[in-house]
Amino acid sequence: MNWYGVAAIWRFEMARFFRSIIQSVVSPVLSTSLYFVVFGAAIGSRIPEIEGVSYGAFIVPGLIMLTVLQQSIQNAGFGIYFPKFIGTIFEVLSAPISSFEIVVGYVGAAAVKSMLIGLIILGTSFFFVDISIQHPFFMLAFLVLTAVSFALLGFILGIWARSFEQLNLVPLLVVTPLVFLGGSFYSISMLPEVWQTVSKFNPVLYLVSGFRWSFFGTSDVPIAMSLAAVLLFASACLSVVWWMFHTGYRLKS
Repeated sequence: MNWYGVAAIWRFEMARFFRSIIQSVVSPVLSTSLYFVVFGAAIGSRIPEIEGVSYGAFIVPGLIMLTVLQQSIQNAGFGIYFPKFIGTIFEVLSAPISSFEIVVGYVGAAAVKSMLIGLIILGTSFFFVDISIQHPFFMLAFLVLTAVSFALLGFILGIWARSFEQLNLVPLLVVTPLVFLGGSFYSISMLPEVWQTVSKFNPVLYLVSGFRWSFFGTSDVPIAMSLAAVLLFASACLSVVWWMFHTGYRLKS
């Protein structure tokens, strides 16, 4: 394992993150704080509790997941797309570093960035609502697995995209709607039975539900299914990344 090569990519990506600290950290934290104010105060006054949890606290895990998913995809996607765009990707591919090590560097940096933002948002939430974490180990485990999984997805999109429009297409038109429809702001038990069944086909539901269970001990689906869904998604993304490097898909042309 060429740790020097991995560390070089990781440091480069993290330096870009800290150079744009307002866009990278301040902006998502402020946006999420507005959700706390609007949903927690305005809607929370009309919905006092969901499954024994105050509405303001109930939406915290969903808001963290929303931000972590978006930031993981965005950071990993842009991290690999920009070298393709300016032509420096060939220097990375010709360096004495394996494809696995390249993925570890880019995906690792993207996952760390999104986890930092997620933890900052978690800390910010204590200023707005009273919240406790019943299973802190599982909370961190879900945070890490989700950040890495969706950073892998972002890495795939960064290789696939031929333009900045394509790079933003899937996050805007697919991922964000799935997060909003995946129980981020409500429990699917509040839906009619037919829509509860439909919601269970949304993979994001299992991420949000498992993450919420680590906070409150309550979830819409069994915790084992949530963990299995995250691991299955990560395995699928790893398989696609391996195929892309093995075939040179949109990397060597």
